[in-house]
Amino acid sequence: MAAKPTRGAARKARLAAMPPAIAPIDSFTHDGRGVAHVDGKAVFVDGALPGEEVEFTYTLIRRDYAEGRLDRIVSASPHRVEAPCPWFAACGGCRLQHLARGEQIALKQGLLLEQLQRIGQVRPEAVLPPLVGEAFGYRRKARLGVKYVPKRGRVLVGFREKASALLAAIDSCAVLHPAVGTRIAELGDMIHSLRIRDQIPQIEVAAGDEQVALVFRVLADPSPDDLQTLKHFAATTGLTLYLQRGGPTSIAPLYPEQPEPLAYRLPEQDITFEFAPTEFTQINQDINRRMVNRVLELLNLEASHEVLDLFCGLGNFTLPVARRVARATGVEGELGLVERARSNARLNGIANAEFHVADLFQPQTGVPWIDKPFDRVLMDPSRSGGREILTCVPRWRAPRIVYVSCNPATLARDAGVLVHEHGYRLTQAGIMDMFPHTAHVESVAVFER
Repeated sequence: MAAKPTRGAARKARLAAMPPAIAPIDSFTHDGRGVAHVDGKAVFVDGALPGEEVEFTYTLIRRDYAEGRLDRIVSASPHRVEAPCPWFAACGGCRLQHLARGEQIALKQGLLLEQLQRIGQVRPEAVLPPLVGEAFGYRRKARLGVKYVPKRGRVLVGFREKASALLAAIDSCAVLHPAVGTRIAELGDMIHSLRIRDQIPQIEVAAGDEQVALVFRVLADPSPDDLQTLKHFAATTGLTLYLQRGGPTSIAPLYPEQPEPLAYRLPEQDITFEFAPTEFTQINQDINRRMVNRVLELLNLEASHEVLDLFCGLGNFTLPVARRVARATGVEGELGLVERARSNARLNGIANAEFHVADLFQPQTGVPWIDKPFDRVLMDPSRSGGREILTCVPRWRAPRIVYVSCNPATLARDAGVLVHEHGYRLTQAGIMDMFPHTAHVESVAVFER
């Protein structure tokens, strides 16, 4: 008796038997895929743009949605452009290079406003003009995958393929800092020459204004020859190399033995930030500088103000704020970043900033800042948003709250709480294009009581 086919095999057989479909694309998803509707079901097609008619092959069918692979563009959008990256079709690092830059900005601004309305049931009284910077070479932080592929006879370095756990085979990356992005192939060739070429799963990239660092995660100790090869690569490229043999505390410099600290400046505020290669900093320095300026403007600070900065990290906003007010209080959940913020305050001679460690996703009791009134509150949470800490908003009685977000969905949710539960108005909101050519949306919103 023949074996009964598995459910997965039966599903694959049904997909293989389905003919290609042709449909118009009417919208975008939050991650940059085109959306068609066929027989009342949404179909997500990567690479398709709104306004286009495309032919696609089904790759997944579920009860309430489906996914498709773009086969042919029947009629193209006037906003479609030739992607400048030769690996765009395979690499998942960028999703929007085929869309004209101005339309990318309009898409993100529209997504922000749509999420605010649909999720939070709020509309800003005014839409801020978008902050836009360089489209290439902007990325100063990245985690690159590394994979030795014997069948190809090479080591792959880069980002994962679209909708896949496999690494894309690329030779360069136009959005990465040029010190690394132009050396992807060279980096792969160097690793291929190592004895431990199959024991390096990833490389962390971190760039300051002057130095660029690579942190090699190694699962086995490099041989003496490996160490010499790595050092030679660092010396000839001007990159700073670190090895990470275990957890974050195991990171140690390889070359130079005593490297200069990574650092970036906010020239208009005359502030320098030092940071370790794996510490969080904003990915796009040009937009970060503009973002700090915008946030300072939106806070509308006075010399007598006391300001609370939640999710403050290493003080990226706290220290510029402290330059303008009586006192700034930064709160962050990661002890290492709080220690770095305190160190940066000393480095810049700023004595009116204090920093506290607190898990802002948990109830806050018995901490010195929780029941204190503040003239302004600034928050810049992770993608999960700041819903938990919003329960403390009435205690602070702040006339103005500025919320910086990397996720419009959680910003919209929290905006609904601030407006409908705490009596604030959403007076302004807009995007900041921190990640050009990706579907990532960075935004800022202003709430007034």
